[in-house]
Amino acid sequence: MKHLLKLGDLSGEEIIELLNLADQLKYERKNGIPHPHLAGKTLGMIFRKSSTRTRVSFEVGMYELGGTALFLSSNDLQIGRGEDTADTIRVLSRYLDGIMIRTFDQREPEEMAAIGSISIINGLTDYCHPCQVLADLMTIRERKRSLAGLKLCFIGDGNNMANSLIVGGIKTGMSVSVACPAAHKPDAAVAAWAAQAGSYTCTEDVLEAAAGADILYTDVWASMGQESEAAERRRLFAGYQINADVMRAAAPDAMVLHCLPAHKGEEITQDVFDAHTDEIFEEAENRLHAQKAVMVRLMKDKAYLEDILRDGAERAAYAANRTLRKVYKKIGFVRI
Repeated sequence: MKHLLKLGDLSGEEIIELLNLADQLKYERKNGIPHPHLAGKTLGMIFRKSSTRTRVSFEVGMYELGGTALFLSSNDLQIGRGEDTADTIRVLSRYLDGIMIRTFDQREPEEMAAIGSISIINGLTDYCHPCQVLADLMTIRERKRSLAGLKLCFIGDGNNMANSLIVGGIKTGMSVSVACPAAHKPDAAVAAWAAQAGSYTCTEDVLEAAAGADILYTDVWASMGQESEAAERRRLFAGYQINADVMRAAAPDAMVLHCLPAHKGEEITQDVFDAHTDEIFEEAENRLHAQKAVMVRLMKDKAYLEDILRDGAERAAYAANRTLRKVYKKIGFVRI
């Protein structure tokens, strides 16, 4: 694994490996265990689209891994004034160990990966959002204990989030349903692949899509760059909302996720959002852990990664046994 450009480039096993590493890094952070796995490394962060969560999570994540993150606004780079992307990436490859780019066109990170000599991370494009969906899968697994066999339902615009959720869900053994207007379906190639690779449906009927779902997911109706379409989209997407009726159609213990920011009263009602803030904000936190896993996976050699995972498994086993001993002592159970 040299880059993270889209989840379609990864196998299901590689996705699970990233989630396992993210779990380990989260455990270390929660328990005050230093993990400077990227000491001496530098990540460049190029933003053609602004963001709260992407910038802060990558910057904090790189700091906690012992490295340095550089914020590179397109307004401050020559590519913002017409310099050829190929020339830019050739130069940056000589300064940096990796680049995260948040931009509009999927071709931009793809071109960087093809030309440069360092790892490229897709922080978001109009086509897909792999980092967010890794955090989503991590959150689902934390709550549901596993991924295979669950039903994931996305309601709203068949946008970059829908594309990545379809791929991530199918590759980890979930069935995926999408409810969206006919003119706003997910990418046709993604949908065709999903129909062949797993259980996938797309419908205009929200309640049909949500029936029995274990996870309900939504996103804003008008994404960044579509502000001029906001009024028309509010009219078009009216009804494509997670509300009390949709919750009743889903599984009784269904969880709700949103990649944020949320427009309450549009794609999700205030009451549903408030009832599921725990998982939504855990999802937001997990951006940090999932992206740290991506950076470690891309910017460290394989042998080092195997050491990290082995040490983590040993620590987890020790902690579990210690907890079990405390329980035995509390209830007076004597092991023979």
